[in-house]
Amino acid sequence: MTFELHQGYLPTAIGRVVEMHARYYSVLVGFGLPFEAKVARELAEFCQRYDAGRDGLWLLLQDGRIEGAIAIDGSKAAEQGAHLRWFITSDTVRGTGAGTALLSAAMAFCQAQGYQRTYLWTFDGLPAARHLYEKFGFGLVHQQPGSQWGREVTEQRFERPPSPPAASRP
Repeated sequence: MTFELHQGYLPTAIGRVVEMHARYYSVLVGFGLPFEAKVARELAEFCQRYDAGRDGLWLLLQDGRIEGAIAIDGSKAAEQGAHLRWFITSDTVRGTGAGTALLSAAMAFCQAQGYQRTYLWTFDGLPAARHLYEKFGFGLVHQQPGSQWGREVTEQRFERPPSPPAASRP
C-alpha cells in the first residue's frame, strides 16, 4: 500500500480529520456530539493560528484522500512541552505502517525544533495506540477519571523526554 505524507493544511483536512475521529471513537467507546464538537473546534482553532516554525500538521494521503493525520502544537512548548494531537488513521490504512510514518514525522519535527518534552492525552483501552506511543519512547506519567470527551473514561497523559543529540549517542 502506498501513501504520501503532506505537511501542512489542505482543503477538507479539518472536516476529514474530525470525521475519522468521530467515526472511530463513536464505534469504539460511544463518544458522540461533545467529542466531535471538541475535536472540530480545537482543530479549527489550531489551523487558524498555525505557525509552521512552531507547529506541525501531517496528513497521510492515499490516492489524494486524507486517510490519517497527526499534529504537534508547539504554542506552549517552552512551558508545558509540545502537544501531540489528533493522531488518527482510517480503517483503510490502519495496520499498514501509516501510524508509524505519521508519528515518525511528528517526532522528527519535535527533535528538529529542540522541544524538550512532548506529551499527549489519551485514554485507557487503546492497546495498539499505546504500543505505538511506547515504541516511540512515550511513557505513562498520569491517569485520572475524566469526561472531557463526553463520556467517563480513564484519561491518560503520556510524555516523551527529549532524545539526546545525535553526536552524544553511543
